[in-house]
Amino acid sequence: MSKDIIIKVCTGTSGVASGGEEVLSAFQHAIASAGIQATFYERCSARKVGCKGFCTKDVLVDVIINGEKTTYKHITKDMVPKIFSEHILNGTPVSGWMVEDEFHTFHSRQKKVILSQCGEIDPEDIDDYISANGYEASRKALTSMEPREIIDTVKKSNLRGRGGGGFPTGLKWELASRFRSDIKYVICNGNESDPGAFMDTSVMEGNPHAIIEGMIICAKATGSHHGYIYVKSEYSLAVKRLKRAITQCYEKGFLGRGIFGTDFDFDLKIFQGAGAFVCGEATALMRSIEGKRGMPSAKLWRSAEKGLWDRPTVLNNVETFANIPQIIAHGAGWFRSLGTDRSGGTKVFSLSGKINNTGLIEVPLGTPLREIIFDIGGGIEGGKSFKGVQVGGPSGGCIPAELLDTEVDYESLAQAGSIMGSGGMVVFDETSCMINTAKFFLEITQTESCGKCIPCRIGTKRMLEILERITSGNGKEEDILLLEELGQYIRAASLCGLGMTAPNPVLSTLRYFRNEYEAHIRDRRCPAAVCRELITFSILEESCPGCGACKRACPADAVRGTRKSPHRIDMDMCIKCGTCYDVCKFRAVTKV
Repeated sequence: MSKDIIIKVCTGTSGVASGGEEVLSAFQHAIASAGIQATFYERCSARKVGCKGFCTKDVLVDVIINGEKTTYKHITKDMVPKIFSEHILNGTPVSGWMVEDEFHTFHSRQKKVILSQCGEIDPEDIDDYISANGYEASRKALTSMEPREIIDTVKKSNLRGRGGGGFPTGLKWELASRFRSDIKYVICNGNESDPGAFMDTSVMEGNPHAIIEGMIICAKATGSHHGYIYVKSEYSLAVKRLKRAITQCYEKGFLGRGIFGTDFDFDLKIFQGAGAFVCGEATALMRSIEGKRGMPSAKLWRSAEKGLWDRPTVLNNVETFANIPQIIAHGAGWFRSLGTDRSGGTKVFSLSGKINNTGLIEVPLGTPLREIIFDIGGGIEGGKSFKGVQVGGPSGGCIPAELLDTEVDYESLAQAGSIMGSGGMVVFDETSCMINTAKFFLEITQTESCGKCIPCRIGTKRMLEILERITSGNGKEEDILLLEELGQYIRAASLCGLGMTAPNPVLSTLRYFRNEYEAHIRDRRCPAAVCRELITFSILEESCPGCGACKRACPADAVRGTRKSPHRIDMDMCIKCGTCYDVCKFRAVTKV
């Protein structure tokens, strides 16, 4: 059926939160009730698509007329009638609502492989994926490639696991293929839990078929006939779209018995996790599927030999599997050329924090941090100065401004004291206290520790107590050395990756922002004026017009003064809540 007018509405998690489903419904209603010639309905469609990347501008809407795309930003359902009337019916785009140059710059600086179909296809319609050459790679792998050939192609591509460890994917598959067993498993790790990370979730929501296709190819390469996608039950939209995609695959004959007319069988199920952060760790994830408590175990064997129910198992994350169809379709050389000598391809990051262009991006491995933060991310909010960036989630490290030209790959990040992780990237500006930041991330890992091993359970607790002492103005001179010693012991003695990397935020901030620790301990001062117990609020007499806003807002009745005369703060009564600072329109209230 020919459709000359296509309306694509972002309905990823960010789009839905901003009203994407209401916008989509409004467009569909407008089409149905247009009251014009019957053929119009056949030529015009409004469909849902996954995350379009530039989340800070949601709801994003593409209107494509005869192949010419116009993108609108911040669209609400109330704006739909005007777009429909002026643009779709009369051919005149609503110029004031269109995206500006920053949107095009945001996308033009990226190289999209994983995200190439997110925001373009309807994730709930398998025919949309097929029309974009979907399932051609798995058909090729199953009908014309031997397992050895598939593994060699993945090995030559230089694809490394995108879950954070960076283990060579082809080598993992090769190991699993060598072990003889009546049952083998393929598992996709979709237990993304990092604060500020939404890469895997967006791919599951925006292009679930790419993951399934990658798993089918892996199953063929390793001789597996059973697979699981492990995803947090809280990610209801991802669960819904994955379930629908799997059902559609069975209906099309892409899963089940005799796939693509071959004698190869592969069954795939969803396993909904209970939300434990530690279940992103391989052994904990597999124990969870087995019906046991999700706790890690000592890796006496690689999971390629003894994984789920002690059977050979390949476990890769969402992004890793989503790369596979592209590698089979375009060749190992093409993929390898996108990255560095040691790491092929691209990496998806979620940009968040004190940055202008929050969203989902994909860049070739080896791209400098400066290019990501300033060229793609649009720089720091409010023109403030860049202070640092946390890469790799709560277990990652904080990289300072002087290392802004660090290239983003596994080795360079490790050298800088951070990790790739799954790809969370949180930016900080001059108003961020790096000790408070380290405390925030350590609170997460301490809370999420499963408690099985003492270094992680007790060690991170002790580190957190020290950070709380420092940020409350009660730090001791020896606390810095104690944090460093504890961090190194926890790294060396913890059972799994959660404990091994939990000290990273503290150790990296001690490495690059040591002066802030010293200011908190020795001067009882927070240089960024964030730690509440170390802040002093005051009113600048020359700037205060005596409007009384701070006096009326103060919950402790600590502001003194009469109307149209400068006010002052009674420090004995001030509870340091910051309300006076927030309400003052004249910047007369300062905090130091």
